[in-house]
Amino acid sequence: MRSQIKLGQVFGIKIGLHYSWFLIALLIVFSLAGDFQANHPQWHKSLVVILAVATAILFFVSLLLHELSHSLVARQRGMPVREITLFALGGVSQIEGEAIDAKTEFWMAFVGPLTSVVLGLACLGGVKVAGGAVSNPAVTVFTWLGYINLGLAGFNMLPGYPLDGGRILRAIIWWKTGDMDRSTRLAARVGQAVAGGFIGLGIIEYFGGGGLGGLWIAFIGWFLLQAAGESYVQLGLRRALEHVRVRDVMTRDCPSVDGGLNIQDFVDHELLRTGRRCFIVTEDGGIAGLVTPLEIRQVDRSQWPRVTLHDVMCPRKTMHSVSPDTLLSQALEAMGRENINQLPVISNGSLDGVLSRAEILSYLQTRAELLA
Repeated sequence: MRSQIKLGQVFGIKIGLHYSWFLIALLIVFSLAGDFQANHPQWHKSLVVILAVATAILFFVSLLLHELSHSLVARQRGMPVREITLFALGGVSQIEGEAIDAKTEFWMAFVGPLTSVVLGLACLGGVKVAGGAVSNPAVTVFTWLGYINLGLAGFNMLPGYPLDGGRILRAIIWWKTGDMDRSTRLAARVGQAVAGGFIGLGIIEYFGGGGLGGLWIAFIGWFLLQAAGESYVQLGLRRALEHVRVRDVMTRDCPSVDGGLNIQDFVDHELLRTGRRCFIVTEDGGIAGLVTPLEIRQVDRSQWPRVTLHDVMCPRKTMHSVSPDTLLSQALEAMGRENINQLPVISNGSLDGVLSRAEILSYLQTRAELLA
């Protein structure tokens, strides 16, 4: 879940939006506008629209604060946080690595619902202290925000992994058993059961006249079911890559090309002829950078005869690389973090080979065939 639109940084953590966010934002605005107009017909339409947009923005600020609390606890516990992405079903903190112990897992999960409860009570408490009338626009906005934040906290406390409640359940089982893998399996199974309940409830609601609301509940259940299932995949992946080093999987037959070669000749005589997707660019007898089809596609085809590989390559100084002794799991995390498909393997300043997602996938496929 990557951000397509960057909004900036908060406490050094990048904040962004996924394209799906716009869909739910529009639905919330239209829904709020309809509710506000129905409950307050005396309000002017322009006021209704302004309040609906403002309430939706404040709601997403609440979601951001919820996710930010997760991220700050994770960072305080020594876990780097890449970014926070808001999307159709809320938000997600992209935290690198796993919690090192059950206590860290518990507080990382618990602080999110706690933040939502505090926000909800603060909104409702402010409305009560102000003693505003129901017809007051500000009272209407903050009353809605108060109840929706309390509802958000309640939903996230459901024991369905990977919801916060499911992660809390995982932390408790982990604390009791001392086995992270077992706690993950059990929490994921409970998560799948909760997701199945959502799907069943949504179907019943839909055929009972609930309309789109029932479909929305079923969709949330489907999303949770997929997320819980992926935890099994991640658990198996972690086991499969345990103790495996980059040198065990990388390819040592890595072609190199001269940086002065133009793109047209490179494509005709190297890329298309060999079908390889990663080439080391050399200049003056040393490694200058890396070039893949990704860099080539960014250049207009009419310019290929006039642009050299030196002009488009990923320079060595910015090129991400690993050593042969790096754990394969760490290399895969680096690929995901940087959104790259190949990693040069460099030892003592010289190129030993290249690690690609294809090699990792081939290793996993072979392992699965033999151990199935």
